[in-house]
Amino acid sequence: AYIDENIYKTVITFKMNYTRAQAVIMSMRNVQRHEHTMYMDTHESNTQIQLTVTNFTHEIAMPVCLQKCIESDYEKGNLSIKYILSGDGAGSDFKIDENTGKIYSIKRLDREKRAFYTMRAQAIDKKTMQPVEPESEFIIKVQDINDNKPVFQNEPYITSIPEMCAPGTSVIQVTATDADDPSFGNGAKIIYSILKEQPYFSVEPKTGIIFTLSPDMDREIKDQYLVIIQAKDMAGQSGGFSVTTTVTINLSDINDNSPKFREKMYRFFSPEDAPVGAIIGRIMADDSDTGENAEVNYTIKELDSFDTFDVINDHKTQEGIIVLKRPLDFESKSRFHLRAEAINRYTDPKLDSSQLTDVTDVKITVGDVDEPPVFMTDFYLLNITENAPPGSVVGTVAAKDQDEDDSPIRYSINHWTNTKRIFKIDIYNGSITAVKPLDREAAFWHNITVSATEAKKHGLVSKVSVIIRVIDVNDNAPEFPKQYTPFVCETAKPGQLIQTISAADKDDPVNGHHFYYMLESGVNKNPNFTLKDNQDNTAGILTRRSGFSRQDQAYFYLPILITDSGEPALSSTNTLTIMVCDCYPDGICKSSGVEAFALSVGLSPAAFIVLLTFTVFLLMALKLHKKMVRSKKWEDVTENVGRYDDEGGGEEDTNAFDVVTLRSHTARRERNSQKEKKAKIRMSIRQSLNIGPDDDVFREFILDRLYEADTDPCVPPYDCLHIYAFEGENSIAGSLSSLESLTSFSDKNKK
Repeated sequence: AYIDENIYKTVITFKMNYTRAQAVIMSMRNVQRHEHTMYMDTHESNTQIQLTVTNFTHEIAMPVCLQKCIESDYEKGNLSIKYILSGDGAGSDFKIDENTGKIYSIKRLDREKRAFYTMRAQAIDKKTMQPVEPESEFIIKVQDINDNKPVFQNEPYITSIPEMCAPGTSVIQVTATDADDPSFGNGAKIIYSILKEQPYFSVEPKTGIIFTLSPDMDREIKDQYLVIIQAKDMAGQSGGFSVTTTVTINLSDINDNSPKFREKMYRFFSPEDAPVGAIIGRIMADDSDTGENAEVNYTIKELDSFDTFDVINDHKTQEGIIVLKRPLDFESKSRFHLRAEAINRYTDPKLDSSQLTDVTDVKITVGDVDEPPVFMTDFYLLNITENAPPGSVVGTVAAKDQDEDDSPIRYSINHWTNTKRIFKIDIYNGSITAVKPLDREAAFWHNITVSATEAKKHGLVSKVSVIIRVIDVNDNAPEFPKQYTPFVCETAKPGQLIQTISAADKDDPVNGHHFYYMLESGVNKNPNFTLKDNQDNTAGILTRRSGFSRQDQAYFYLPILITDSGEPALSSTNTLTIMVCDCYPDGICKSSGVEAFALSVGLSPAAFIVLLTFTVFLLMALKLHKKMVRSKKWEDVTENVGRYDDEGGGEEDTNAFDVVTLRSHTARRERNSQKEKKAKIRMSIRQSLNIGPDDDVFREFILDRLYEADTDPCVPPYDCLHIYAFEGENSIAGSLSSLESLTSFSDKNKK
């Protein structure tokens, strides 16, 4: 049964005879039966009850009067039949008259909420409440009417297109929906139309796609369009519902405008003493485009090609900053003419970039400033030979005042670069001379700073660095680079190499050193050793014979003459001391220094050891005796000093100790240790044999003496005296500090 969704309390008569209905259905032509379900619909424009049997593969609408088609044999003359209704909407949306079987709608129906109802009806005996016929199922469809307006989706609509785009460019698509049934009537068929900005845009009626119409939409003139689109149902026919929406279309910028300078001529001024990098002026070009299309780069070209200025692009302010690239000089050039060009930073490859530029002229005037003198060069490199006589000219520096009055110049050497006063300069002509002879081996470079001062006006000063190189002359003879300690084994054979020697020279010849070696004149035919010059600045000492003996001679002294290749050549004689040794089979000397020393003084090793032992015991006895005497004499002094825990009173405090007693013991600090005795004995023997001093022995001797002086508790002053940090003013006792020694610095920190 079709029922209008807006008809209230429509009566549907439902008298059914399952057998009669089945017979009617089966009698229809060309209809294939599937199941026995009846659909009853109500049409919005026809209140007549119609029956449509739709339980076949194809939906067939066949109006049949319910009174004639559905009758129950049980109903005829039988008043005990009762009709009941169940299923969707039974009791809430529909009800049935249990006596007549008429179905009523209880409330207004809305197809958009529920499009159909599946219901069941049955006839039962009122007395037995038993069904008299099987239950029948039917569907009530709610027929649609145009009661809903179209609704635009995804609002608001905002989009953008490039300015000056071609006609027919797709802009955006708008979409409206209608809740009515699209399969019935035209209630859901929507047509789009444009109500505003029609000369520039159009809309496709069925799809809602907006297109451009005009090619002359310039963002610089108008950058936004508000297009109103209407959506109307009923296929746009009169009587339908309609709604509108606003589409905001923004024009995006393209680089279609060139920059324009604000001025056709810029004039700037700069003093000639402006530093490099100083800002001379600012230029600016405006571009009516926006964003990166409005960004401008600036370039400059100097018409006189001096390359003195440069331009920096400030992308924040869109200005071109002209800066100084080279120092200015009013005397050489006082005016500059520049050509500045502005061009877009980003250009469209499709456009001609030459049309997006602008040029302007820039004139810069240089102001005169009083400047200091200018030296002819940035620095001076002068040469002088070493040992040149005092007063020799090293070279000359020159400076000039380039201002218009050309002030006279006075020269001077900065004293902090000439502290030893080796050089002097003529204050009028800048001539530099050497005051003292120069030694290249002491210093082969000298750096001085010369000042040039204006004699007039403001007395401005300029400085220049002068580098003086001392040229070498051959004034040093070659010598051994180190102390050689060669030895020869008693079993050595003739021609055996015992030492390779070399030489060193403090001079620095241009072509390098070359040394020549030979035995000193008079010993060329030395019976024991010979010399071989290797022609590579070294020489070898070889034995001439065999059969060396320590008992016969423990040392041999071989004078060697070394000559350099300078002009003039210089030479020196260096003595090589060769010791005779008792060697192991592998050629290593096994004789100790003591044994060799004993042999050198004519004693056997055993006799020398006895003599040395006796000397040691004697020294120990003397040391012990002196210590006992010194300790006894200092008892009074230590007793007096030990009474005080505070600082001394100086000259005013003379009751606690005797100053004379302290003074009298100063000489007692000198004492001879056992090692000192040994060193003196060794020195006396070495002096008698004309043997050179032993550096290691002297060094060890001095260190031992310092250690004993610091650690001996019997030597004044005692540690208890160290508490006197201040003796008082004008003390006649003098200083009480400890000896100046290796450990004195650490002791002072503890006082």
